[in-house]
This record gives sequence, C-alpha cells and structure tokens, in this order.
Amino acid sequence: MTVPAVRAAHPVRPAGPSGGAPGRRRGGRGGRDGRRGGRRGGRWGVHAFLLAVSLAFLAPLLLAVYASLRPYEETARDGYFSLPSRLSFDYYRQAFTDSGMGRYFLNTLLIAVPGVLITLFLASFTAFAVARLRLRGSLLLLMFFTAGNLLPQQVIVTPLYVLFTKVPLPYWLSDSLTLYDSLWAVLLVQVAFQLGFCVFVLANFMRTLPREILEAAVVDGAGVWTRYRHVTLPLCRPALAALGTLQFTWMYNDFLWGLVFLSDGDKLPVTSALNNLRGQFFTDYNLLAAGSVIVALPTIVVFLLLQRHFIAGLTLGANKG
Repeated sequence: MTVPAVRAAHPVRPAGPSGGAPGRRRGGRGGRDGRRGGRRGGRWGVHAFLLAVSLAFLAPLLLAVYASLRPYEETARDGYFSLPSRLSFDYYRQAFTDSGMGRYFLNTLLIAVPGVLITLFLASFTAFAVARLRLRGSLLLLMFFTAGNLLPQQVIVTPLYVLFTKVPLPYWLSDSLTLYDSLWAVLLVQVAFQLGFCVFVLANFMRTLPREILEAAVVDGAGVWTRYRHVTLPLCRPALAALGTLQFTWMYNDFLWGLVFLSDGDKLPVTSALNNLRGQFFTDYNLLAAGSVIVALPTIVVFLLLQRHFIAGLTLGANKG
C-alpha cells in the first residue's frame, strides 16, 4: 500500500548565507531610516522656504513700523537701516490728529460694512438659486457672473463717471443731488465688482453640500426661503466668513473709486485721506509711515478675529472628490 506524500503547507525558505536560519533582506531598517531622514530634511526645507517668503512679505510693514517710531531728522542723517537713538509714538498721534482720520475711518466703514453685507446676501442667494434650484440657464448665469471678474475696472471708469453725474438723488441721500460725489456711488461699484467672485465661490461650495439635506427639507414642507435661510446658510458659515474677510479687506483698501467718484474731501475714504499728510513742498515720510500703519490696523484686527473661520473656509472641502 502506497502512502501519498504530504505537501508542505508553507514553502520552505532557503537557509541564510551561513547555513543557519533563513535571513531577512539586509538594509531594511537602514532604508526606512534613510527615507525618514529624507522626509525630515524635506520638511525642514519647506519650513525654511515658507519662513523666507513670510519675512519677504512682512519686511515692508516692519520697516514702516520701525521708521514711524524714529524722528525724521535722525533717519535723514543716519539712514533708515541705522540704530535708533530713541523711539516714540509721537508720529502716530500727529498722523491721527493732523489728517482727521476719525472722520475718514467713518466714511470707510460706511462703505465697507454695508458693502460686505449686501454682497454676501446677494451672492449667497444667487449662488443658492444657481447651485440648488433647478433653473434653466443656471450654468449660463454662473458663467455670466464669472466673466464679470475678467472685466478690468479701469475700462469703465469714464462711462460710470458720466452715468453717475446724470443719475438724480434726493437731497437727503446726496447733497450733490446726483449719484456722483456720494458714498452711494462707491458702495454700488464695490458691490457690483465683488458680486461675481462671491457667486462663483459660493455656488461651487454649495454644490459640495449633501443634496439629501435639502430633499428632506422639501419633504417637510420647507419653502425656498426656509431652505436658503435655515438649511443652506448655516452650512456655508465657514465660506461666508472667509469671503467676508476678503471682501472687507478689498473694499477697505480700495483707492481708485473713492478718488474718482468723490470730489468733496470730507467724504473720502481713509486710504485716500493719507494724501493729507503730504506737504506741498516737503513730505515727512516717517509721519506718512505712521499713518499707513494706522490705516492697516483694522484689516489686521479683522483677520485675527476671523482667522479660524477664514482658514476653515479655505480648506473645507479640500479632501473631497
């Protein structure tokens, strides 16, 4: 009787080079250590590059702060990169009082704050209609808003100037009795130019939201306004915060439209009012640097307050797809 051969369950590994137990491949741990060291070196390189870029962007601001704390006579004699003999905040007090920045800050807030709120409301409602409602031509409408971002602002300065001088307004809205030389002109232009970008961003963001949430709201009898106000907007809070930060910064820092549409010096925004610190025959650039730092502070404060929401809005949805 022949007994069948039993096949081994696992193949037998060959013996090591010395004839003993089977050996592992040499250099395995060394290879892992090499790859780990390479990743660590690459990470340090990225950090060094980001630090260099950050310092390059911060250098003008730091130089302006440094110059604003030194007397003009000292920097004129020793240069801006010399060591100071004394530092003081006198230029900040002088810049705020001599230029009347309080009134110009108010003018800027009367333009920027309503402009941001109106832009976000119109953009969010339009994006909701384009992304969440079954409308004919919604894609064409989105392309129309996107194409508006490609139009250079300088191209329509003259047509808007002529148009605003012919649009009448009552005296309680504009003491010039026209849209020209009123804060309404700057506000309308800011909203019109920023609307397309916000619609494009919010529409693409709303397309990533789960459609089942809105379908459940429809089943519960929610109308269009309820679906927009109580369902969609809370989910878009990070995106709205990021856009609000960007829009406030852009409207606050605008220099062109206030200079074009406002002829009364008391109505100018704060960026245009910096020109009041320049003399006819002499300009103290240390004083001008102090005024520039004061003007830049509100945007820095807004970014610091909304930093968490701003970063969340920029990175939300980055891992989807």
